[in-house]
Amino acid sequence: MNATCGIDPQINRPFRADPVSCDGTQGVALGWINGGPLGLKANAAGLARLHRLLLSLALALITTGSSFAATTDPVVPGDTVFIDNGQVRLGVKRSSGAGIAWFSLSGTNRNLINHWDRGRLIQQSYYGDTDGSLWNKQPWRWNPVQGGDWKGKPATVLDLKTTTNTLYAKSWARHWAAGDELTNVVFEEWITLTGKTAHVRFKMTYSGDHSHGVRDHEIPAVFVAPDLDTMVLYSGDKPWTNDTLHRSKPGWPNEGRAMSENWAAYVGTNGFGIGAYVPVATNLTCYRFGDGREDHGSCSYFAPLTRFAITPGKVFEYDLHLAIGTVDEMRGAFGEIRRHR
Repeated sequence: MNATCGIDPQINRPFRADPVSCDGTQGVALGWINGGPLGLKANAAGLARLHRLLLSLALALITTGSSFAATTDPVVPGDTVFIDNGQVRLGVKRSSGAGIAWFSLSGTNRNLINHWDRGRLIQQSYYGDTDGSLWNKQPWRWNPVQGGDWKGKPATVLDLKTTTNTLYAKSWARHWAAGDELTNVVFEEWITLTGKTAHVRFKMTYSGDHSHGVRDHEIPAVFVAPDLDTMVLYSGDKPWTNDTLHRSKPGWPNEGRAMSENWAAYVGTNGFGIGAYVPVATNLTCYRFGDGREDHGSCSYFAPLTRFAITPGKVFEYDLHLAIGTVDEMRGAFGEIRRHR
């Protein structure tokens, strides 16, 4: 999906790596490899093409430098709608389908969400069959996303309501590659803040008439600040027993991880960060890209995965719980949520 963590040196726009064909433990799919998101296993030819791509990317970074800052998608007053319970503050962007663009402690300006463009944020993203669409001349597939398309065209928000600590939004999806407004894909989200956590209920309703094949889906795509560089999760066989956590620094491109406790987090050098708990997901795809500078397009990314076919009348709902704090605080919060489910 909108794993927009690189720059196309010809047009100064991001490219992306996708989880399609990832099973959480092996394989990657790159939009620029083998003609699009149809999957790439790490063979010699694919790696050679990847090497050439990254060389061109490096050249672009050297020759254009800080000009990338001009492509960032800033928090604009009135565009970002906030809720705040006195402990955490969360914001969604009207111009990006009400995708989540801000999550911080109340009273601070330290936003942990990366919202470089329509493809970042925390947002819904699904996949279907190849459909003749092109993403910068590269074959793509049916890909309804919440934020908008790769050229920056926003998704349409149909409804947006808030109270002090709750938010509801409804939007039409937009095709990531083709840019079409997909009125037959409706996204909804219900958000409630409690303590230092946010409960997000996501819903996708498909009213189209085409039956798509079984695909991996991001539930959801999670993009966070690049200085949150250490991924923390539990991948062992004794979940929820306070067993030792696994810590790593994902590279580029996609890597897979099992998450036996259904959550993962990114933290910085001070051990503080953001975590996401998705009870129905047991594996994820992840990567980090860039030199660590957010104004150069750098990011940290992961997406819990699930796999199903989108067919006429399909409705898919799931819960996301976001937490902010230290690893122990986030693990404790997710464990408490699990006990009360």
